[in-house]
Amino acid sequence: MNAAVAPSGAALKLPGFWHRALRHRSFVIGAVLTLLLVLAALLSYAWTPWPPNDMDMANKLAGPTAKHWLGTDAFGRDVASLLLVGARASIMVGVIAVGIGLVVGTALGLLAAARRGWVEEAIMRLTDFSLAFPAILSAIMLTAVFGAGIVNAIIAIGIYNIPTFARITRGSANAIWSREYIAAAQACGKGAFSITMQHVLPNIAAVLIVQSTIRFAIAILAEAALSYLGLGTQPPQPSWGRMLSEAQTLMFQQPLLAVWPGMAIALAVLGLNLLGDGLRDLLDPRLARAR
Repeated sequence: MNAAVAPSGAALKLPGFWHRALRHRSFVIGAVLTLLLVLAALLSYAWTPWPPNDMDMANKLAGPTAKHWLGTDAFGRDVASLLLVGARASIMVGVIAVGIGLVVGTALGLLAAARRGWVEEAIMRLTDFSLAFPAILSAIMLTAVFGAGIVNAIIAIGIYNIPTFARITRGSANAIWSREYIAAAQACGKGAFSITMQHVLPNIAAVLIVQSTIRFAIAILAEAALSYLGLGTQPPQPSWGRMLSEAQTLMFQQPLLAVWPGMAIALAVLGLNLLGDGLRDLLDPRLARAR
């Protein structure tokens, strides 16, 4: 019975995990890009080329120079500094919003799989209802009631993540509940909660980890979209989405103002998606053995 728990965590415990990981191209590229995103956010707390809100009006809309590495915006602010500080908002929204979806969605999915019957049906119909309110629509409703802000954006994206985690958890958990060792655990007198925590959750952990990285990328895109619409991060806090919004009226004067934040968003999302694909391959016992 104990041996049955091993498949989900086996890939992490094998001595050759990191050896295989370093040979996996998607994982390596994704890990490097994700690490650069995290390092950029951490670096911004200690150092930026210029204070992000300082204005150099004499050099506004300047291109890349030795003084301003990536140029300046319409207010003379250093673009490189804005990009570094903007990484904070992307990571904060991603971590908290995905955390909300992971905790609440996983709990609902595990409950649905353990109780079945009308409980499962009620939870699944609730998730279906939640899917009718995507992040942007939820943010618009919250903004109408409470005003625009990053907190409302985080709540909207978090709510948007809950149905996805609930469905994935419920489907994966149902497959585990049908195994023979679960029946053996029930025969030994273990309750649903004990079986869920000791056998079901460890066996679906890899699926949840992979899904979290993918949802993190989607959260970054959602935050950028909400900030672009003025519903996310508010001034004076820098945001990649708002940088794109401010650059759209200056495309013919200084097109690079849209290129830099757009590239930052694209690389961050690409890195997280590649990392998720790599983790899926490495944590799947069948694929792990094939490698």
